[in-house]
Amino acid sequence: MTVILLLALLLEWGIGDPQSRFHPVALFGQWASWCESFLYAETRARGFMAYIYVLSIPFALLWFLHDQIGWLFDVLLVWLSIGWKSLFEHVQAVLDSESVAEARDAIAKIVSRDTAEMDQEDARRAALESLAENGSDAVVAPLFWFIVLGPLGAAVYRMINTLDAMWGYRNQRYLAFGFCAAKVDDVANWIPARITARLMLWFGEATTWSEVEKQASTHASPNAGWPEVALAYAADVRLGGPVTRGGEIDERPFYGEDDARDVNATAFFDAMLIVRNSLLAAAAAAMVITLVF
Repeated sequence: MTVILLLALLLEWGIGDPQSRFHPVALFGQWASWCESFLYAETRARGFMAYIYVLSIPFALLWFLHDQIGWLFDVLLVWLSIGWKSLFEHVQAVLDSESVAEARDAIAKIVSRDTAEMDQEDARRAALESLAENGSDAVVAPLFWFIVLGPLGAAVYRMINTLDAMWGYRNQRYLAFGFCAAKVDDVANWIPARITARLMLWFGEATTWSEVEKQASTHASPNAGWPEVALAYAADVRLGGPVTRGGEIDERPFYGEDDARDVNATAFFDAMLIVRNSLLAAAAAAMVITLVF
C-alpha cells in the first residue's frame, strides 16, 4: 500500500492529471450523461436507481482489472483519483493574471459562478475558495478513502464526487433526481473536509475551532464551508460574500475576521502556501499510516 501511494503521488506531482477526453474520469462522465439520457425522471427514486446503475458497472470493471492486473493498475487508480497539480496550476493562473480580463478567463475555468462582472480581487477570492474546497475534495478525500478502503476506495470516491458535480445541483432539473448524488457526496466528504480544515489552522493563524464551526454552519454545503472558513482564518483573509450565479445574486456571508486582509497578491500567496503545506502534511500522514498498518 505504501509503495502504491508513493508511486501514485510521484506521478501526480511529476505529470499531474492528464488532459484528455479519454481520461477515465472524463469517460465516466460521458457514461453518466448517457445513462441520464434514458434514466432521468424528476423523482428521488429514479435518481437513486440511476445512481446505482451508473456506479455499479464501472466498479465491476475496476474490480476485475484490479484483480487481474494488480499493483500496477492500483497505482494508476490512485494517481487518477487525485487532482493536486492541476488544481494549483489553475489557481496560480489567477494570481499571475496581469489584467482583469485574464483573471476572469482564468477563474471561469474552475468556478461555476458568473465571472463577467468580477474584478481582480473577486477572482482571487473565488480562486482561494475553490482551492480550499478542492484541496479537500481532490486531495485529502481520495487519500482518506485510499487509507480506509484501498485503491478501489479512492476510485469510487472520485466517481461519487464526479456524480455530485454533475447531478448535485439544487436546481429544478436535479433537485429530486440528484438528491442521492448530493447526499452520498456529503457523507463521503464529511470527515475529509474537517481534516482539511484542521490542517489549515495548524499551518496558519491561530483561531478557535468553535469560530470555524460557527461560520462553516452558515455555508450552503455541509462540508465546503469548513476548509473555506478555515483558510480565511488561517491566512487572515476575507473570503465568502455575495456572488452571482445564473444572473441571480447569492447573498452568502463573509468568512474570517471582520478586519482580515483583502485578497491582494501577498495574501493570496500566503493562502496558497498554507494549503500546499496542509496537503503535504496529509500526504505524509497517509504514507505513515499505510506504512504502520
